Amino acid sequence: MTVDAALAWVNDRHDDLLARFSELLRIPSVSTDPAYAADVQRCADWLVGDLQRIGFANCQAIATSGHPVVYGEWLKAGSAAPTILVYAHYDVQPVEPLELWKNPPFEPVLRDGKLYARGSIDDKCGAFANLIAFEALLATTGTLPVNIKVIFEGEEETGSPSMEPFVREYQALLAADLMLICDGGSLPDQPLMFYTARGIIGAEVKVTGPSHDLHSGLVGGAVQNPIHVVGNIIAALHDETGRIQIPGFYADVQTPSATEQALMDAQEQDFFAMLKNESGRESFWANELGSLVARTTALPTCDVNGIWGGYQGAGTKTIIPAEAGFKVTMRLVANQDPQAVLESFCQFVQGFTSSTAEVHVTKGQTSYPVNLLYDGPVIDALQAAFEATWGKPAMLYRQGGSVPIMGMFQRELGIDLATLGFGTGDNGHAPNEYLLVDAFFRGVATAIHFYTRMGQQ
Repeated sequence: MTVDAALAWVNDRHDDLLARFSELLRIPSVSTDPAYAADVQRCADWLVGDLQRIGFANCQAIATSGHPVVYGEWLKAGSAAPTILVYAHYDVQPVEPLELWKNPPFEPVLRDGKLYARGSIDDKCGAFANLIAFEALLATTGTLPVNIKVIFEGEEETGSPSMEPFVREYQALLAADLMLICDGGSLPDQPLMFYTARGIIGAEVKVTGPSHDLHSGLVGGAVQNPIHVVGNIIAALHDETGRIQIPGFYADVQTPSATEQALMDAQEQDFFAMLKNESGRESFWANELGSLVARTTALPTCDVNGIWGGYQGAGTKTIIPAEAGFKVTMRLVANQDPQAVLESFCQFVQGFTSSTAEVHVTKGQTSYPVNLLYDGPVIDALQAAFEATWGKPAMLYRQGGSVPIMGMFQRELGIDLATLGFGTGDNGHAPNEYLLVDAFFRGVATAIHFYTRMGQQ
C-alpha cells in the first residue's frame, strides 16, 4: 500500500528527520523584533530550499510589507483530485526570560522524548511535519494523491499584519478546494480538532467630566463624577442573568445545529471540571442562555477587561476625577459582523453622554468569527486518519478564543477550512518550549493517511 511504504520511509529515518528539523529550529526567526529580520528571511529561504529539494514547483519567499510568505506547489495529481492549501507559520515568539531556559532556546535538545527549542510546537512543527509527509509520499510513489499548495507565514506571532493584503493580491495563486490550518496541537493521549472560533472586538471607553480633578468636599454632589458614569455604563451592559443589553446584539446569532449541540452536550461535564480547576470556583454564571460550553463558545460575550480612574495610591485622596474609563472586548459568533456590532456598542455607550459628562469610544482590534468543517467527507477522512494513527477519533470542540487570520482566509478565499495540528507538547510562548517526539511522528503519519484518503474520494 502507498500508505505503508510512506510510513515505513518515515520510521526508518526518525533520527535523520529530527536532525533536519533541528536545522530549522536553530534559525531564530523571531518576528516581533526587527533585530531578527535577517533570520526570519533566512528561515523563509530554508523552507523554500526544502520545498524545492523534495520536488515542489514555483517555490518562493514572496515579499510583503513585513516578513515574507513562503509559497510552493505540487499540482500533478490531475484536475479530478482536490487541491489543498496548507497553512503553517515559521516565525516564533521571543525567548525572554533567557535565564529560565534549561538549554539555549535555539540549540535543540532531545531529552526524555521531548525536543526542547523555541518554535518546536509553535509552529515550525506544522511546516516541517507536512514537508516530511510530502517527501515520504513522493519518495515512495513518485506522486502525491492530491494537489498541494503551501503557504508558510512569517508574521503570525505579530498578529499577521501583512497577510490580508497578501491574500487579496494573490487570490488566484491561492485558489483551492480546502484550506488545512496546521497550527495548534493535541493532548498526549487525545487528538483534537476545533471547528469554530469566535471573532473579537476591542474598544476603550473614556468618560470626561470636569476640566481637571476637583476637591470632592467643594463640588461633590454637584459635579458629575466620571467614575460613577463608568459604573453606570458597565452595570447596563448585562442584565442579572448575564444577557447583554446592547440593542440588536444577538440579532444575527445562529442557533447551533443538532450535531453541534450534541458535541457540546458531550463535553459539558469535562468542561465544568476544567472551569472549576482553572477558576477555583464551584459554581458559574450559567442559566437559560445555555450550557457552560454554549456560554463560552456558541454565544457572544461582552467583558470589561480593566477599569481606570481617580486616585489609585495608598491612603485617600478626596477628588472628583476629571476622567475615567474602561477597556472592553466582545467575542462574536458565526454570522455576526464585527463592524456592525462595534457600531451598536458605540451608540449604546455614547447614549450615556449628558450635559455633565461626555462619553468617548476608541475602537480597537476587530476580527471575524470563523466556522470550520465539523462533518462531511473532509472530516471523515481526518477522523479515519486519526483512528489509524492514534487509535481513536479526534475530539471536535468549539474554541471560545479568536483566531483572526482564519476568519480572514475564509472571507477572502471563500473556501472551507479544517485543522490538523502537530504541536503536541507545552510552553509554546514560555521558556523551555518542547515537542513530544512520539506524538509529532504520529502527526506525520496522520497527515500521510489524510492526504491519501482525500485522494481516494
